[in-house]
Amino acid sequence: MEEYTLLRQFADSWMLLLLFVVFVGIIIWAFRPGSSKTHEDTANIPFRHVDSPNDGDTGPNAHKANAATDEEART
Repeated sequence: MEEYTLLRQFADSWMLLLLFVVFVGIIIWAFRPGSSKTHEDTANIPFRHVDSPNDGDTGPNAHKANAATDEEART
């Protein structure tokens, strides 16, 4: 039972302090001044191909989308 008590006291004091410092470090790292460009680039990934969403599409339904675009262009 002595080992359990020792580990419990360690977890309640030093481990709690260590995890809090790690948490604060991650928050500071995420909001550092140099990271805003990275966050903007990552946030804009869904909007990169808004003008031409079918260009370079190699998915399983790419031929259907390209065929519909070709048919609209002919009419």
